[in-house]
Amino acid sequence: MLKAGRLLVATPTIVDPNFARTVVLLCKYGDEGAVGLVLNRPSDVAAADHLPEWTHLLSEPFVGFGGPVDTEAAVGLGRGAVPSKLWTPISSDMGLVDLSLSPTQIQGIEAVRVFAGYSGWGPGQLEVEIAEAGWFVVESDERDVFGSEAPGLWSRVLRRQRGEIALFADFPADPSMN
Repeated sequence: MLKAGRLLVATPTIVDPNFARTVVLLCKYGDEGAVGLVLNRPSDVAAADHLPEWTHLLSEPFVGFGGPVDTEAAVGLGRGAVPSKLWTPISSDMGLVDLSLSPTQIQGIEAVRVFAGYSGWGPGQLEVEIAEAGWFVVESDERDVFGSEAPGLWSRVLRRQRGEIALFADFPADPSMN
């Protein structure tokens, strides 16, 4: 079932370099389509260099590649008990943060991750990709979103799943090298 807060885990059939072996947090989902953030593609750009007022709240030191849409835009993902009028809720303790605000204006925020760009799907597009075996849809864990070990996230998320999905955790990046 698709809903905000779930993870989209790329299946090995996805070869698009923007999404191969990615874990995407689904931030918005509805009749207008879907929006998500790639969780496991950090850049070498220091977030504090661009948003110094947010430094004390950064859970990740580097800006993440959120997806191929609007890559010049900074997208904030926050954790905490924040009133819904101050952010776009994803779950009870996670939401999209307006980084143009001062952190002092957002009471209850505990941590922030910063992304360049986001991932977007038009109406029905994500459902088609899932039906064509492009994505696994799984529950998220706070460590997936605010943990600091992005490189192994794809395998870790798959490994903890029940059933056959877990077998993909050890799928080689290049099956011809197996």
